[in-house]
Amino acid sequence: MTQEQIIIFALFGAVFALLLWGRFRYDIVAFSALMAGVLLGVVDTKDTFSGFGHPATLIVALVLVVSAGLVRSGAVFLITRTLVDSSRSLGGHIALMGGIGGVLSAFMNNVAALALLMPVDIQTARKAGRAPRLSLMPLSFATILGGMVTLIGTPPNIIIAAIREESLGEPFKMFDFAPVGGIAAIAGLTFVALVGWRFIPSRGDSTGAGGDMSDYVAELTVPEGSKLIGKRLSEIEEDAEKADVAILGLIRDGKRRYGRANNSELKGGDTLVLEASPDALDEFRAALSLAFADAKREEHLKAAGDGLDVIEVVVSENARIAGKTAQALGLSWRQRTVLMGISRQGKAIRDHVRRTEVRAGDILLLLVPKDRGPDVTEWLGCLPLAGRGLAVTQDNKVWLAIGLFGAAVAAASLGLVYLPVALGLVVVAYVLAKIVPLSELYTHIEWPVVVLLGSMIPLGAALEKAGGTELIAGALVGATEGMPAWAILTVLMVVTMTLSDVLNNTATTIVAAPVGIQMAHSLNVSPDPFLMAVAIAASSAFLTPIGHKNNTLILGPGGYQFGDYWKIGLPLEIIIVAVSIPAILVFWPL
Repeated sequence: MTQEQIIIFALFGAVFALLLWGRFRYDIVAFSALMAGVLLGVVDTKDTFSGFGHPATLIVALVLVVSAGLVRSGAVFLITRTLVDSSRSLGGHIALMGGIGGVLSAFMNNVAALALLMPVDIQTARKAGRAPRLSLMPLSFATILGGMVTLIGTPPNIIIAAIREESLGEPFKMFDFAPVGGIAAIAGLTFVALVGWRFIPSRGDSTGAGGDMSDYVAELTVPEGSKLIGKRLSEIEEDAEKADVAILGLIRDGKRRYGRANNSELKGGDTLVLEASPDALDEFRAALSLAFADAKREEHLKAAGDGLDVIEVVVSENARIAGKTAQALGLSWRQRTVLMGISRQGKAIRDHVRRTEVRAGDILLLLVPKDRGPDVTEWLGCLPLAGRGLAVTQDNKVWLAIGLFGAAVAAASLGLVYLPVALGLVVVAYVLAKIVPLSELYTHIEWPVVVLLGSMIPLGAALEKAGGTELIAGALVGATEGMPAWAILTVLMVVTMTLSDVLNNTATTIVAAPVGIQMAHSLNVSPDPFLMAVAIAASSAFLTPIGHKNNTLILGPGGYQFGDYWKIGLPLEIIIVAVSIPAILVFWPL
């Protein structure tokens, strides 16, 4: 290997290692690697920021804004209001929600599709008296599968199309992915709806968001002048039992007294540490006239005026609070909001709640000023677990939003308008029609994803320029020497799937797509079947909660554990490979 190849491989090795470690966010890792590449001379200075103006980066950003417009117009709720019914059987419900999720994610960002449908799914499960975990994972997988069908359905397809344009002179069109992606999606959805959901552990619960999901470890404060002052903690056990609340201990002067607190005499300002559902917690608070927070936070809450609401939200990967504590974020004084409890993977957090670092997938129990829940949720960058959504929908503009988007898709599909331009025109139209308010135009773009793409694209180009992709392709071709074409494609799919299960699928695609092209050139065959294999495989991240954002989002609300995913995800990935390889060979012959 040349010195340049050694440096670029070392950079990619560091990127993959840091992404696996998860200590630093993926966009910081990618941007740091880009800067290092420039300093080490493997990325040309003039190409440093070329990725930020790349068509793939622009399409991803524009699709997110268009998705927000479809939400605000009420297009999605028009569908769910009409079709979702809690009286259906679990299999029927999964098939219906999976179908809706699959169709939506084919034409909008699949993370946005899940964010829209997850509250609907949870509410339906609660009405039907079953655990949301039985249907949330199938819904997540369905929205991932649906993204395989069109060019704009998922970032890997967008990147594949852009790489094909650079390498072969012409990108894939809007529905070029449909024959293979559609077959894979239908096969996957059929498996998930008929058989797959049965592999999800029930853990003996029938209701609630994942068994213990409805219980939190929360804190209530004994106010000054309370009738409880002077009583021992053990004396209020009976009241707690009536309200179905478990007293875990108390906090005094910032020090926890778990286990030895029963005989402690209560003082003003003491914080009771309790485990309970939101309703039980409120009942207990009202019965004993406890305060939601200490005196300082109570002042912020009282300043809100008309009352208080308790809401539950799920933390998304790019949420403002992710990786921070409520105290560090200044939640109480910035938003007059108190973090009352955290539930993580079905288990209540038992440490000091307001000093606990919040993670993606956590469920937060928040006390907010009345009617401020949507604003606080949006400010935090979280998703609500109930209700119709954050923004007030504009039902009178639903068909305008759908029509504009449909016209853009048709124009791009027919080659009349370049796709990024068509999507850009839709965004302009949405702003002019006030479907997306100008003030919210940039808030819907996932900037970490934009930075990731903008950073990885020049690094991927540097890898190819240095001959790195040719080396990897040569190694794979050598390892599969003498094998039939379908076996070589299978190896490429399995390797790509494995990477996508543990790494960001965008980073996986940027590396795997040029490798696929090089493999095709080495075999003197068409590169298109290899690109299709990479596209399907990069989107098939079903084994872990870290392989795809959708899997991370359902981790908390479903009360899943890390090992729950592969039980349904492994047979699903096998099915995807089994149906995709023949479809690729039929629709994209070598």
